[in-house]
Amino acid sequence: MRELRYTLVGDGSSDRALIPIVNWILRAQGTTFALLPYWAEFGYLREPPCGLVNRLRAAAELYPCDLLLVHRDCEAAAVVARQKEIIEAATNAFNNNGAHPPVVCIVPKRMTEAWLLISETVIRRASGNPSGTSALAIPRIRDLESLPDPKETLFSLLRTASNLQGRRLNALNVHTLVHRVAELIDDYSPLRQLSAFIDFERQLASALQQIP
Repeated sequence: MRELRYTLVGDGSSDRALIPIVNWILRAQGTTFALLPYWAEFGYLREPPCGLVNRLRAAAELYPCDLLLVHRDCEAAAVVARQKEIIEAATNAFNNNGAHPPVVCIVPKRMTEAWLLISETVIRRASGNPSGTSALAIPRIRDLESLPDPKETLFSLLRTASNLQGRRLNALNVHTLVHRVAELIDDYSPLRQLSAFIDFERQLASALQQIP
């Protein structure tokens, strides 16, 4: 079976939660190849690359791939501005060398965690308390792109769903549970109501057409 290798360059370690989302989209678009995702980890290097241009160059060199996916949280900037930053960085990194893999921008309107707030059942399972009955204020899908702090919203929901208290609650590693949420979601189609997700899916489909 042919393999499809892609490398994900993120802002921080929490962005690894995007890998299950990318896998879902690729399968939904009909990709049947074995998927081999790589996370561009630079922390082990004696001199980790600084700046997006150098990180992209290092990612392509250290993690050879068919697709290079680059994530940036929107934060205070506009989606188009973040996408422009990525495209310009890729141009500078590869000097318009046609040999580099297609670059795909992943730019949620707020941050990655907003795309994980779509299933109460999954959040309860990830918390370790799947049969819990504590009320969870799950945001509406249409409101996800306007949440002021999706990361803290998800953290809070996981803590509430766990029903833990005191020291056990303080010991709950919500950062790790975020990745568990991403892994447990088996259908990301509700996100097709969000403009940033739609744009990412279109970019990914276009990039796939560029692979021989």
